[in-house]
Amino acid sequence: MRIGRNARNASLIAAVIAAVATSGAPAAAQAGPAQTFYERSFVLAADARCGLFAGPVRAALDAAAWQARGAALRGGAAEPDLAARAARARVRASATACDDADLAVVRARVEQAFSGWSRLARMTFEAGRAGWRADRYAFTRPGWRLMQAGRTGASPVRFGYVGQANDERLTAVVSFVGAPRPYAARVVMRDARLSARPWPGALPSEGQRMTIWSSGVAPAVTGLTEANGPGDAWTFPAELGAALARLDPREPFVIEFMFRDDSVARARYEAGDFAAGRAFLAMGPV
Repeated sequence: MRIGRNARNASLIAAVIAAVATSGAPAAAQAGPAQTFYERSFVLAADARCGLFAGPVRAALDAAAWQARGAALRGGAAEPDLAARAARARVRASATACDDADLAVVRARVEQAFSGWSRLARMTFEAGRAGWRADRYAFTRPGWRLMQAGRTGASPVRFGYVGQANDERLTAVVSFVGAPRPYAARVVMRDARLSARPWPGALPSEGQRMTIWSSGVAPAVTGLTEANGPGDAWTFPAELGAALARLDPREPFVIEFMFRDDSVARARYEAGDFAAGRAFLAMGPV
């Protein structure tokens, strides 16, 4: 049945319209973050089926959905419940005609709410005390596109995406105080494929962890270190980004630097709204 002819479906459309019209920023969630996640999942599913939006608006809406997911999980929602909500949203979207009049209203409201937001160049996404700082400005030299600042001992460590928009390798830039230098670096986190239960605030047991090793190291270019001084840039395979996006936003991950005397220096981070920040970058440079 067409969504405009069914009172229950019409109620959903009204809720979606209200959700997307409250603000141009995707953090607006007056109906509650879990419900907002459901509504944005519905619009994304309808877009996937009907091609409602241009790329930048679609990417903005995707970032909004990830941000609502993070807010819902921090508010106590369970990941299986959110997955079920997203599945129901996809089913509802599949039953909605692409030429439905109410869906046309939703499309107009989404474009109005998110087209301006999609032109934002900088945002900070929640991640504990530090946050993920996102920057979509087109740089003439390498710079941070998405970054969270950390530290191991007295040495600052910055972690995130560097450089061109099509480079999906994450990078850890560290300025170690004194010598020696590490010979290897790795990221340790929960393996969401082995353990579905999140571990807020802690790493899981060894058997439930994933380790991704750096694929190379080079001197850090000017502008990437905390004080624009010397440092090393450790790059990681593109698969690391997908693994981090699967984490609960309250979960930590750790970058470990290995030294030849068998010592290990650790920098701790929080996953936070990494996935939303990555979707924000997908809108492309401004």
